[in-house]
Amino acid sequence: MTQTHTFHALVGGQLSTGSRQMPVINPSSEEVITHCPQATSEEVEHAIRVAREAWPGWRDTPLEQRRRVLHAIADRIEANAEELQRWLTLEQGKPLAGAAVETSQAPAILRYFAEADLSPRTLQDDEQQCAELHRRPLGVVAAIVPWNFPLVMACYKLGPALITGNVCLIKPSPTTPLATLRLGELIADLVPPGVVSILPDGGDIGPLLTGHPDIDKISFTGSTTTGRSVMRAAADNLQRITLELGGNDAAIVLDDVDVDAVAPQLFGLAFVNSGQVCMSIKRLYIQSGIYERMCDALAELARNAKVGDGLDPATQFGPLQNRKQFETVKRMLELAPQHGRIIAGGRAYGPGYFVEPTLIRDIEEGNPVVDEEIFGPVRSLLRFDDVEDAIRRANRSPYGLGSSVWTRDSARGKQIACRLESGSAWVNQHFAMAPHIPFGGHKQSGIGVEFGEAGLNEYTAIQSVVVAK
Repeated sequence: MTQTHTFHALVGGQLSTGSRQMPVINPSSEEVITHCPQATSEEVEHAIRVAREAWPGWRDTPLEQRRRVLHAIADRIEANAEELQRWLTLEQGKPLAGAAVETSQAPAILRYFAEADLSPRTLQDDEQQCAELHRRPLGVVAAIVPWNFPLVMACYKLGPALITGNVCLIKPSPTTPLATLRLGELIADLVPPGVVSILPDGGDIGPLLTGHPDIDKISFTGSTTTGRSVMRAAADNLQRITLELGGNDAAIVLDDVDVDAVAPQLFGLAFVNSGQVCMSIKRLYIQSGIYERMCDALAELARNAKVGDGLDPATQFGPLQNRKQFETVKRMLELAPQHGRIIAGGRAYGPGYFVEPTLIRDIEEGNPVVDEEIFGPVRSLLRFDDVEDAIRRANRSPYGLGSSVWTRDSARGKQIACRLESGSAWVNQHFAMAPHIPFGGHKQSGIGVEFGEAGLNEYTAIQSVVVAK
């Protein structure tokens, strides 16, 4: 595998280099990695038309055969993991170790959904009637994937879509299309024509999908601002939607924790993927009794962190993924000294889109550095005395994706976690996701869920079948 690989888009069952090409940038160097297809509106219409034609056949394909297809896709990912990891690192910037997590999680998620129980539920069975609840596929699913975890997110939308009998159009982010395109090339012979299409774009295809009358469901992961636009576009045709949107996750750290043991965990969970995770810790509420020691411990970890090219085995944190996000985070760094004190990091530099892991202490809510989601390695350290005050402040955010509580007393931690207004609440961990555990957002962090039985059901419609006796 070389960087001169010719990429093809899987469109309507055919692999094609397309009628136009676009460059893909390496965020570690700002150099062009390669060029890849850029789908046109005509190609999108073709993919939708072929998907619509392919849907009845896939819907009626026996469940066991759909299971075999998902397992076969998982096998292909595992067999080509090393190549996929390199493309992920080149286009996204994450270290190879982080890319390896994606290539291990993606097939595991597909295998989980491949074994889903789709049996009807009996609601009534007596001398009068038999009533059953069936789950029926919706039709054509548009899966819109962001740039932070391009491969794994494509797969955790593809898995439930296909196993329930839907067909799927995957639109990767314009800045991270390569690993997803390569996935399409690898599986083109495994799925019937039109059942899966990969539609790379320059940022113009999303509105075509979200407002299209032949798209039955949209599964979107991205910013809250874009999520609102998706919801408005879907309203005209009453398309089903799942929106997994932004987050400003709080971690409440009580003063009974072992600072030396907990600080590395908090640091890793705050800065994973260079802070480009919707469900990473972004606001750390630290009780006064340990505030000074925790600030010092976290700052020491930040100062010693290795930032660099993800292809370097020594790198812990890669660059931000794209220039637009880099400029956004730079503006936040310029604001930070007005509201708090930077105790580690604070520098953004190039070539590449590098930002040092940055910690800001002695800061409070009411300014954008705390209140807005910073999708990059900048984190706020907020002091609290009373736990009730910490809960109130954590819940004040318009976001509600994830949250966590850190304490030696896990029972108390659970009581606090249950009062936090977030779709996921963890105790002594954060960002602890698994295919069998649903996740989604409260408030402006989204609508619907992914993963688990609840996430699977998002790709279906309820049908009640009632037979008189």
